[in-house]
Amino acid sequence: MLTAQTNTGKSICLGFDYKKDALLDLRSKEEFYCPICGERVLLKLGDQRIFHFAHKQGGTCRNFYENESISHMEGKRQLYKWLVGQKIPAILEYYDREIQQRPDIIFHLNGRKYALEYQCSIISESNFIKRTNSYQQKGYIPIWILASSQIHKKKKNIVALSNFQYLFLRTTSSGKFYIPAYCPEKQQFHLIDSIHPYSIKNVFVHHTFHPIMKMNVNDLVEPKVKLSFDLSSWTREIEKFNLNWTIHPNKQHKAFLHEIYNKNLNPFLLPPEIGLPVPHSLLLQTPAIIWQTYLYMDFIAAKRPYDLISLHEINFHLQKRLSKKQIVVRNLPQLEPVNPLLAITDYLLLLEQLGIIAKKGETTFQLKKAISIPKSNREREEAKLAFFQKYHRIQSNK
Repeated sequence: MLTAQTNTGKSICLGFDYKKDALLDLRSKEEFYCPICGERVLLKLGDQRIFHFAHKQGGTCRNFYENESISHMEGKRQLYKWLVGQKIPAILEYYDREIQQRPDIIFHLNGRKYALEYQCSIISESNFIKRTNSYQQKGYIPIWILASSQIHKKKKNIVALSNFQYLFLRTTSSGKFYIPAYCPEKQQFHLIDSIHPYSIKNVFVHHTFHPIMKMNVNDLVEPKVKLSFDLSSWTREIEKFNLNWTIHPNKQHKAFLHEIYNKNLNPFLLPPEIGLPVPHSLLLQTPAIIWQTYLYMDFIAAKRPYDLISLHEINFHLQKRLSKKQIVVRNLPQLEPVNPLLAITDYLLLLEQLGIIAKKGETTFQLKKAISIPKSNREREEAKLAFFQKYHRIQSNK
């Protein structure tokens, strides 16, 4: 921990750059106490770790508050100094007794109060959600920042995100998604945006890196998110993903394959209009190729041109799939409530742009032309080529 109180009630914050000689002198004159449990703590001034306070062995809140790595203490110290340097009212390790939480930093900005957590270790999903909910109920806006060392790149624009890392997902006021991360060793922020998952863990992303001294607090709270995407790369990864899980299906995949085979569909001959990237697809843990195939079977396959499709019908089928856990919604506590219908609406909008459906009212669509199912690999390759040309025209006209 980086804060303590003297026996006279004075607060000592090691977030500032104290000289070792000054702290040695202070330690010879003062005793220090934990502001949470009130027990005496020791001021550690070693050469291997950053200066910090530590409970004695067996202290009441030792285990709860002191499983901190050097990287964590240094990271939150840098973030605190960064905020103070911008004249942002901030407090390091403030303990809110009402909710019994001690965020790494609290600060005020534009009339709002924020609770910032710099997370270097994995905690349980339930603990993350509980702490987030506590902050929100007390009026804090939580900002969870992930240690950038936990971001595992698979390729230049592909990372593997666990369910835990998805908990850090935030949104700008304009609805753009991003995950903030920070590296104290490099003293730089790492922002991940343009997030398009193609499997439960594997995700296409866009990375930006910002030295802490060239970034202000608004760049963290409201970053300029650049949407970028390469459909060709997406298609290649989707095809590899399909091959992998059809050869080695899990229990959920087996049920999916059984259903589509009963509908005379082949997972290797699905049309290019199924399995497309859409902005809110990250709200769903289920891969796009699977949930969009379900939508096709539920309310598109049986329709003929000029038939109507209502949002009520779409939502009815969606709720059935959700109840059977055939489509799974992610736990995203910083975005609650999470509405899975947003991903479906994105997909319908894309189908409208592709000329497959037309919007006829606030809650009604009309099928303009059927989605053609390829009968051979050659047909699928021809359909894919024609689809790419149309898709790129749509994107270039936006």
